[in-house]
Amino acid sequence: MQFSGRSYDLTVLNQQLQMVRDDGRGRAIIVTGRRRVGKSRLVQEFVDRLGGPSMVFQATRGRAPGAERVDFIAAIAQSTLPHRELVTGMAPTDWNQALRLLATALPADNSSVVVIDEVPWLIDGDTEFEGALQTVWDRQLANKPVLLILVGSDQSVMETLQSHERAFFGRAGSMVVEPLRVNDVAEATGLPSAEAIDAWLVTGGFPEIVASWRRGESLHTFLKQSLANPLSPLLVSGELTLMGEFPSPGLARIVLESVGAGERTFARIAQATGRDSATAAGSLSPILRALESKRVLSSEWPLSTKPDTRNRRYRVSDPYLRFWLAFGPTSIALAERGRGDVALTRIEASWSTWRGRAVEPLIRASLERLMPNETWPSVMSVGSWWNRINNPEIDLVGADRAPTAKTIGFIGSIKWRDAKPFDASDFAELTRAALMVPGVDAQTPLVAVSRSGVTPGLPVAASWNPDGLVNAWRQTD
Repeated sequence: MQFSGRSYDLTVLNQQLQMVRDDGRGRAIIVTGRRRVGKSRLVQEFVDRLGGPSMVFQATRGRAPGAERVDFIAAIAQSTLPHRELVTGMAPTDWNQALRLLATALPADNSSVVVIDEVPWLIDGDTEFEGALQTVWDRQLANKPVLLILVGSDQSVMETLQSHERAFFGRAGSMVVEPLRVNDVAEATGLPSAEAIDAWLVTGGFPEIVASWRRGESLHTFLKQSLANPLSPLLVSGELTLMGEFPSPGLARIVLESVGAGERTFARIAQATGRDSATAAGSLSPILRALESKRVLSSEWPLSTKPDTRNRRYRVSDPYLRFWLAFGPTSIALAERGRGDVALTRIEASWSTWRGRAVEPLIRASLERLMPNETWPSVMSVGSWWNRINNPEIDLVGADRAPTAKTIGFIGSIKWRDAKPFDASDFAELTRAALMVPGVDAQTPLVAVSRSGVTPGLPVAASWNPDGLVNAWRQTD
């Protein structure tokens, strides 16, 4: 698969390596991110472009510690580290010895890179690995010009590695690899901004799925071809992702599926996931917290000057899983029967409604990247607002902080329609609803985001179209 995008991530890694070269001492960085987001591909590309002394080791889930150490030594022997012959054939009895052998193979007068991939599997397999890593790092590895990259998909485990009570605390920086950004998807697919946003919503920026989208191909054609093949990346990746996150069936998977189906409040999720009655709060609350810690779910509160901590909403964090949970399971079943045409018809019938909700987090994140600016120098957060009965719902709230603001910079509406611009009736609706938001008055500027533009002459303070949203992600490249 051709490597594309990731210029920001590669720049971060190169900066870390340059610091190693400048200081002559080791640095460690913890790289994490969702499964199948391209972490391993990214660090391999970084190593390949480097061309200097390096070693990459990939752990295996469930493998016995002794077998893992054998493979670890084999990876050193097959690497480009200059002193690899000194450890060839060695058989360490514990991770302390194995990591000391790694230190022996490293150059002392030239920078090198060492990648250990899927660190959580090593920790699960041998509780001594983490302590051994800390000991050898402090005594040997940190004294050599090496960039140690620790990679893992279990974000909660990788974040815990850096907590105060853990052995490796304070010894590593952190880097989260996100899916490809919407501008990367636009460049990879060759699509105009509006269509590229559709592609991002469907693929979630997952590199494997994006790579299956032929350059210039329409959404209809991409879906038609993908739904005709039950083994297409679009259909398979969702199930593989969920199997990685939830290897055993249970309530967590059911909760995630209920949120993916559109349930957003605690009460509705409890009702949807219970059998004869709603799931008890004592059972549901820890599952929701765990799903948030894994970055699978996100929670939000209404953004205004008045706190409302009892009005939380949940949503699936990444757009691909939102798409897959809404359409994937049924589409797979139809594709396996050779009826991808039926799956396509069902998706297209629901597309406008689903997309209208799914695009909102991207739009808010895009505007947040544009803030603060000369017009709104105090706006640091862009969220939304709703009341207990969800009437009205305000799509955009720009404020100085979240979730409880001191000042509101602007209030806005999102209209993501194919052929109809944001018009006078939309403006009137926004005007009526805006004054219900705490902290908003008649002088608060009104803004609009529209897929099809804004009717000329409307007194909006600012408006953004698909080009403006995609360009927001290019500003820091």
